[in-house]
Amino acid sequence: MTLEDIRALYDFNVWANHRTLDACGALTAAQFAQRIESSFPSVRDTLTHILAAEWIWLERWKGRSPVKAEWDEFAKQFSDFAALRGWWEKHERRQLEFVAGITAEQLARPHEIRTLDGTPYTQPLWQMMQHVANHSTYHRGQITMMLRQLSAKPVDTDLITFYRERSAAAAR
Repeated sequence: MTLEDIRALYDFNVWANHRTLDACGALTAAQFAQRIESSFPSVRDTLTHILAAEWIWLERWKGRSPVKAEWDEFAKQFSDFAALRGWWEKHERRQLEFVAGITAEQLARPHEIRTLDGTPYTQPLWQMMQHVANHSTYHRGQITMMLRQLSAKPVDTDLITFYRERSAAAAR
């Protein structure tokens, strides 16, 4: 995966996250926290999981592997949509700064991390970065299903839609 590919993938990830957050922002507080059968019990918990995963991976890429207690504490701080969205915006800036600052050499180089239980892994950075964007896509799809169950308007976050919008914007 090239540097251009990874930057495009993270532009897509941000675009899709924004669309998903905008759709979820229309929910009532009760809908946001309503229990729905899925990987996580609510829209709030699913969004929190996406954000927490993106946060922990960014920490790892920057050389710090948080432990399970940090993960658990991180996930507790988002009781409402405004708190989640505010933290997400800060995280996104940090993430995009990281993506803008990496080199092709760093992307290809093996990167050492530890999982929440302390298990060490070494993989090229590009594989980890590709995983995170894919992980977020998976859970955004679950949120689309949850929005439908809540009779809320689902949102299109397909990669091809991103490319089409990007091409249309460039043509203007």
